Amino acid sequence: MKIIISTIAILTASLSLAQVKKDSVKQKDIEAVTLVVRKPTVESKVDRTVFNVANSSILAGNTTWDVLRMTPLVSIDNNDVIKAEGEKVTVYINDRKSVFTGKELKEYLATIPADNLMKIEVITSPSSRYESAGSVINIVLKKRDDEGMKGSVTLNNRQNRKNSQYTNFNLNYHKKKFTQTLIGSYSDNTWSQKNSNTQSLYKDNDVTSINIINTDRNKSPSLSSTSEYELNDKNNVGVILEYYQSKRSTFSDAEGIHYANDVFKDSYNRNQDLTGMSRTLGTNVFYKYYDKEKNKILDINIGTNYDSQKDTNDLITNYSNKSTLDQIGINSHNQTRNYYLKVDYTQPLGKSGATFEVGGKMDFNNNVAPYDLSGNMIDSSLRTNDNFHYQDNINSVYANYSKTFFKKLETRIGIRYEYISFKLRQDIAGTSRKDSYGTFLPNILLKYNFSDKYDLSLTYNRNIWRPWYTEFNPFLIPNYDGFYSRGNMDLQPNPSDRLYMKFGILKKYFISARYMYTNQDYWTTYTTEENTPPQKDKTITYPGNFSGRVQKYYLFANTNQTFLKNKLSVNVGFGWYYIDNSDFNTKNDLKGAKYISYWGGSTNISYTNLFNKNINLSAWVEVSNQNNGNSYANNTNVFHNISVTKIFPKTQMEVSLQLMNIFQRPNFDSTTFSPVGAFRNSTQSDWYGFSLSFVKRFGNQKVKTNTKTDVEKNGGGGK
Repeated sequence: MKIIISTIAILTASLSLAQVKKDSVKQKDIEAVTLVVRKPTVESKVDRTVFNVANSSILAGNTTWDVLRMTPLVSIDNNDVIKAEGEKVTVYINDRKSVFTGKELKEYLATIPADNLMKIEVITSPSSRYESAGSVINIVLKKRDDEGMKGSVTLNNRQNRKNSQYTNFNLNYHKKKFTQTLIGSYSDNTWSQKNSNTQSLYKDNDVTSINIINTDRNKSPSLSSTSEYELNDKNNVGVILEYYQSKRSTFSDAEGIHYANDVFKDSYNRNQDLTGMSRTLGTNVFYKYYDKEKNKILDINIGTNYDSQKDTNDLITNYSNKSTLDQIGINSHNQTRNYYLKVDYTQPLGKSGATFEVGGKMDFNNNVAPYDLSGNMIDSSLRTNDNFHYQDNINSVYANYSKTFFKKLETRIGIRYEYISFKLRQDIAGTSRKDSYGTFLPNILLKYNFSDKYDLSLTYNRNIWRPWYTEFNPFLIPNYDGFYSRGNMDLQPNPSDRLYMKFGILKKYFISARYMYTNQDYWTTYTTEENTPPQKDKTITYPGNFSGRVQKYYLFANTNQTFLKNKLSVNVGFGWYYIDNSDFNTKNDLKGAKYISYWGGSTNISYTNLFNKNINLSAWVEVSNQNNGNSYANNTNVFHNISVTKIFPKTQMEVSLQLMNIFQRPNFDSTTFSPVGAFRNSTQSDWYGFSLSFVKRFGNQKVKTNTKTDVEKNGGGGK
């Protein structure tokens, strides 16, 4: 870490001195420069942190997923779970909720070239307009605003343990009232990682150690189209179509050894070969009414999302105490179907300066997950096939009221009500569940401006996090020697309360504090089931409900500074986390730490137009820790990325070189505690290497911010 910080500090100082000297010599060059007001790279607002990445060198050769990893307050773990300030988030794209989570979301965002990004908003205190799931990340794409045809083509080659290629094109046509955007991409990515697992059961001091090497290859084409027509200066209609496909192949080689009471039992070697195909199709038809003078907004969206994931998974295991090979095949074809209608309306209230927002959404989901098992290592207690069905209907309404008092006190009061009814069932096992419940989710925001240099804000949010449909599926799937996984039909949602305070100084320095409380949650846990000897007892991992109080405290300080006529931008954020798990651990008989304290933070540095030669530099460093419920991090990871981009204005070309985690390779090492044992997993992910990209642009690249109003998101009235 010291090496990284020192290197960046020396580099920054050298560039600053060189640039000052260069600027003082080339007077004629300065006279020809047109000064353009630029937004700071990172803006800290009352309810969100905004990462302005448009026209930044950080975009070259990256996908939206790559840039998201470098966004302040955001971290991503080895399971591709996105978090903001250590908590799970819901991802929106242009204020439209993404239907994907986890690895599916990663693959989808990896198809969106970063060149399309305007900004990424990390909304830590979302209003009632947003669906309830804690913090929100809103990815805002550019909107072209010039006549004629324009676009870009990107070619990228990335070298990690294996080599990967990525290419994309962006086409935009704008003529009078009609705008058409077409985005296509194709990637051939190979991903490799090493895993080391130690699974310790308290009964019989049973210990299994496993070392795994995984190689994953994806060939993924995608295409999206956005058509928009301006009926007049207040009314727009449009259609969005999205298609994504990925052909996946994974090979895994594992070696395991098993002891009980320090006595050797057996060892094995296992090969796993998985092939799969996923397809995604999304449609959205929208109508927007926007009266800029009266600041009235009506936004209507109707759409569908379909996702299909079909996998064939074959495992062959060679045990030291058996003369024959054990074989198992797992076939699955998960499908999700989503239909929605969403209406949002914003209305000023007379001359009082107040704003009223109201809206609602009807959401329908119909999902199916069939599984089929085959092979000679299926024990008699397992079902070999079943179809899991999940259906739900979520209806929600919300209202927000915003007003500023005494020209100093900004307020926002909101309430959201959600009612969900859902049905689960297995065709063959015959198990089923039908349930429904309603939830009120209030939120309050207060911001007091002591002067134009000092302000203090306070927000409160009630949140609820619901399980993903596959987490309900109870079908038992063998993973490897004696270890299985399944879902849990009895899962309950996780409600929580958050209190957030932020103090702004000189509009550059921000100090924030957060308190989060919950008395119920669901996390990964383990249980055991007996098998008929000589078969080893089953150890089953599943999402389980945990009762017990968890309190989290968080202090964070950050600043964004610009130097050298806005050419050098530096953002630094650093936080301290403290988690009280004492009641949670006692009630669930967990042997993990009752109190956790750790540090984390990130730094973004960018330099524009080095030596007036159209060379842009950027560097990013993150220090993060993965502590989740009953899982505890055993080490702190340091991530970093350094990139250099050369721009050729006459030919509209760019060349970019990136260096990723070259000083230290990330290693995700954590231990999960359950009533039956402790389970340690260490993963060295393929998050290092270098990347070279070429970008060719054509046409006028003028863009405008893709937002609904010019004043939203700047204060207490922001959505």
